Amino acid sequence: MDRGSPILNPRHDSSSRVGKPESAAEKLASLKARVAAAVGGSKAKGGLNVGLHPVLAKGGLNVDLHPALQDLGQYKPSKNVAPKFATSIGNARLQVEKPTKKQLDLSGPSAEETRNNPYFDMSLGGQTATLKNRNSRQLVFNQKGKYIAQANAIRKQAQLEALKKRIAESSRKIGIDEDLDTEKNYLVEAPPDIEWWDEGIVDGKNYDQISDPKYLKIDTADSIITQYIQHPVLLEPPQEKNMPAPKPMFLTAKEQAKLRRQRRMADLKEQQAKIRLGLEPAPPPKVKKGNLMRVLGEEAVKDPTAVEARVNREIEARYQTHVEMNEERKLTKEQQHEKLALNQEKDAAKGIRVMVFKIDNLSNGAHRFKIAKNAEQFALTGICIMHPRFNLVIVEGGEYSIRQYRKLMLQRIDWTENSPTRIKEGTKQEALADWLKAEDEKGELKDMTLNKCVLVFEGEEKARAFRKWGSKVCETDSAARDALSRAKMENFWALAKSMS
Repeated sequence: MDRGSPILNPRHDSSSRVGKPESAAEKLASLKARVAAAVGGSKAKGGLNVGLHPVLAKGGLNVDLHPALQDLGQYKPSKNVAPKFATSIGNARLQVEKPTKKQLDLSGPSAEETRNNPYFDMSLGGQTATLKNRNSRQLVFNQKGKYIAQANAIRKQAQLEALKKRIAESSRKIGIDEDLDTEKNYLVEAPPDIEWWDEGIVDGKNYDQISDPKYLKIDTADSIITQYIQHPVLLEPPQEKNMPAPKPMFLTAKEQAKLRRQRRMADLKEQQAKIRLGLEPAPPPKVKKGNLMRVLGEEAVKDPTAVEARVNREIEARYQTHVEMNEERKLTKEQQHEKLALNQEKDAAKGIRVMVFKIDNLSNGAHRFKIAKNAEQFALTGICIMHPRFNLVIVEGGEYSIRQYRKLMLQRIDWTENSPTRIKEGTKQEALADWLKAEDEKGELKDMTLNKCVLVFEGEEKARAFRKWGSKVCETDSAARDALSRAKMENFWALAKSMS
């Protein structure tokens, strides 16, 4: 037998050898070597097992897993598997990917872009445009004497106002109160280059070329003058409501007596007819002392004293009946006031008239009382302006009331008389101005021989300018104009002042 044959030769592999027992350290090292070899083999292959745990990627004895078991334990999104028919494939819609929404960029332009923008106003920019750092404010302390100087300035201003007031008061007493605004009331505005009613007819801004037909818009297409006629709505004339009611024709004394006689005769015949028919009892005979013997002949002869006494009683009864009938027809005070107010309203409904009076002096309290009382009684509205230089009275109301008030102001009141000042209870005499007192500085009555009342204006107005009657004391012209400006009648003050 040949020792050189491979069959009979002794085996030199590791499995034929009798191994020595391995230690724990060697076992651990061999196990780590196997794990590293397994991991390296799985990474080299890649494919579906990339990234999986080594235990899941390999089977036993370092063999790959079956393809059906490789995806075991992994998450896959669910997909609806559609049937693979021709109709379903043809009707399937193409899935278009939706574009993602871009988020709004809220960041403003940079500082460099802002400075390079030619349309940006640097004065309106904020910290981004100017790139200024915000600095904290420093404490600013008040200087010594700041508020003392302000107080001194206020005191000087008050002293100046008081000085101006004293100068105005002294100048008013002397009579040199200058009315600076009087000249403005008489200023008349210059006429315009072209009137508003000619702007649509004249082609231009003035009347320089009005003689040339080319500059007239009369026959042109854009002319406001056309062939059409506008018929305005007919309105009732406003003056008809102010016309008095027609009065009946006046009769002479003979005609009035004739009508009265015929009327009484007809009433008597009607009464007699009712008595004949028995509808009314016959009236007792009307016995007087003149027909006593004719009516009561026999009775008067038998007892004349009793008959005379009877006749006197009948005469007294008829007189009392007459008086009672007159008293019944009289109106009570309330009815009289209502009737008067109704008549005044009817009078004012016909038209409002206004009158303006200028009075030199109203120191007499009786004159002020009569002016106010009669205005209230005649249902007039207006104002009485009392001024140191002159006084102005404006009244407005119906025609009858204005006519009666005019008689009062120009005829009935004696403006030259004066009476001592009367102070009402509860009021102080010092409250009344010196120029409104009837006494002068010496305590004597003022001389009013030259005092007079003049009618400044009389006319009609559309509606009342005052709500009620009132009076006001004005020390200066500006105060008087302010009081009249509320009713837009300050022009009457300038008119009265211009009168000598």
